[in-house]
Amino acid sequence: MTKKDIAQAVAARTDVSASAAEEIIGAAFDVIAETLAKGDDVRLAGFGSFETRERAARTGRNPQTGEEIAIAASTSVGFKAAAQLKRAVNG
Repeated sequence: MTKKDIAQAVAARTDVSASAAEEIIGAAFDVIAETLAKGDDVRLAGFGSFETRERAARTGRNPQTGEEIAIAASTSVGFKAAAQLKRAVNG
């Protein structure tokens, strides 16, 4: 399902046009991304929580040549589903 598909589903369930729903969904995703970029967590009740996780620098290996390469430290995003979402998915 794409962002456009989500916007169309929201528009069908509400009294909002598809283009307005797409703008709202886009704005919500932007707010989530900006909040995570600042290092803050995002918690959506009944859905789950997004958090940033620091990954340490490490040495990797090129599988084709076997050459060692340095992999820089980075920040990744993690998601943990809420119990309510897990129940909905599992029936």
